[in-house]
Amino acid sequence: MAAERFEEHRALLTGVAYRVLGTLADAEDVVQEAWLRWTGVDASTVEDDRAYLIKVTTRLSIDRLRRVRAQRESYVGPWLPELVGTTPDVAEHVELSASVELALLVVLETLSPLERAVFVLREAFALPYAEIGEIIGRSEPATRQLARRGREHVQERRPRFDVDRDERRRLTERFVDAAAGGDLEALTAMLSADASLVGDGGGRVSAPLRVIAGADKVARFLISIGGQEGTRKFMRAAGADPASGFAVGFADVNGGPAAVMTADGRPIAVFSLVVGDGLIEAVFLVANPEKMSRL
Repeated sequence: MAAERFEEHRALLTGVAYRVLGTLADAEDVVQEAWLRWTGVDASTVEDDRAYLIKVTTRLSIDRLRRVRAQRESYVGPWLPELVGTTPDVAEHVELSASVELALLVVLETLSPLERAVFVLREAFALPYAEIGEIIGRSEPATRQLARRGREHVQERRPRFDVDRDERRRLTERFVDAAAGGDLEALTAMLSADASLVGDGGGRVSAPLRVIAGADKVARFLISIGGQEGTRKFMRAAGADPASGFAVGFADVNGGPAAVMTADGRPIAVFSLVVGDGLIEAVFLVANPEKMSRL
């Protein structure tokens, strides 16, 4: 009975932990720890399973985030969240939605652990401030202040999402065609003047160690890896045999369309675009194999 009561909320708990931590691996570890805590409690004394388990999971997530933040400071190059395929079956498993957009998770990385937890619980799960305060051990006024600070910070830094999914998909396809075809002019025209590219290779795969800024520089980098020779070099850097079957497909990743490069069916790179006013504002390039294991 206790196991069934926990499993009923596993997807919700994984969704909370993933948004707070940014990696599904850490989220699943936290949920497993929450399960161990649950087994040590007399479940008959728990009035509200959902509220109790969210409280335990959130507190464990905050503690883990404080520990992993130090590790991320020594990460090789920029750190991006772990990618999650958001096909319906996966989405149901972790209760994913637009609030797991890669661009949003990147912004959440700049919040303090408490601000991030409050933002997630309020904006993604609509919990009352009083309940959130109980979860994080703060008064309701203090919780509201944390929520306001987090919300203002996110609104200030979060890119605009003013295009529908179909348009984003079409722009992603045109982006791939231009990069693969070496069409520098067409690619540059798709980018906003201050476009940026953030690459995450984690020191395991060759990727830019710094953010590339400016439409011209971003376009030239993409052209350099988009052609035939550039693709072979990129495949070698990703530990794939250049002679293996190579393809570029499109998938729903973190709630939005993304281009996925594969070698013999294995993802070796994912390009996720941030689009605003019909132009690409940012390109997230994930090549660290650990960040793509869920695709």
